[in-house]
Amino acid sequence: MRFKQPSVLPGFNLSLGYTLLYLSIIVLLPLSALLIKTSALSWAHFWQIISEPRVVASYKLTFGASLLAALINLFTGLLVAWVLVRYQFYGKRFIDAMVDLPFALPTAVAGIALATIYAPNGWIGQYLEPLGFKIAFTPIGIVIALTFVTLPFVVRTVQPVLQDLEHELEEAACSLGATRWQIFYKVIFPTILPALLTGFALAFARAIGEYGSVIFIAGNMPFVSEITPLMIISKLEQYDYLGATAIAVVMLVVSFALLLLINGLQWWAAKRLGRRK
Repeated sequence: MRFKQPSVLPGFNLSLGYTLLYLSIIVLLPLSALLIKTSALSWAHFWQIISEPRVVASYKLTFGASLLAALINLFTGLLVAWVLVRYQFYGKRFIDAMVDLPFALPTAVAGIALATIYAPNGWIGQYLEPLGFKIAFTPIGIVIALTFVTLPFVVRTVQPVLQDLEHELEEAACSLGATRWQIFYKVIFPTILPALLTGFALAFARAIGEYGSVIFIAGNMPFVSEITPLMIISKLEQYDYLGATAIAVVMLVVSFALLLLINGLQWWAAKRLGRRK
């Protein structure tokens, strides 16, 4: 008869029960309350709220800007992680610490700083305005703010994978006559692809719900630079709780669907990498 080995950590049943309880209280309970609150609306009223032209415009701006910011950080984040891992240079630790600055900096402070820089009378905006380039109070400013906030998610996700990557594989590929591009495309990229997709998903999810850093640089002009979180706040300030929950439910459903798709791609990439190994 085989006996279970004693362990310092709690058993499976206790760990699973605590995990499910914690997730239920922190995640499932608030989401359930949101759905239950929305169920008080009739389908016609629900559709009327979420299909208002102003709300639809905010959806397009929020998801479009979030997707664009995540895509930008998908490439720039990989570049920053690559430089921090592969090269030694003066000030490397300082730059490495700066990557975490959006984590530590309050989002409202980041928004004020970006508005100060890119406003028409700002440090950079005053030179771009005469050229016809307007960044603050436009969708471009929103993308910049979201890119600033979400950069660490991609860098910190890819960086450990690059550090653990075996250099012997690259040396073997080089000895077989592979070019630098072939080494990156055939050896390095398949290994870091799951981490890249994870960083992209985290950046995209973070950008969708961002409010503090965007509100100061967006200008909040209807049909131009008004994001969905601001629409929800406006509904709450008007004591229109049903309207706020209806808009929030749409964001929840679309975000969940997109994240499910990204996680599916991540699973496919990890499975494909496992087959190659």
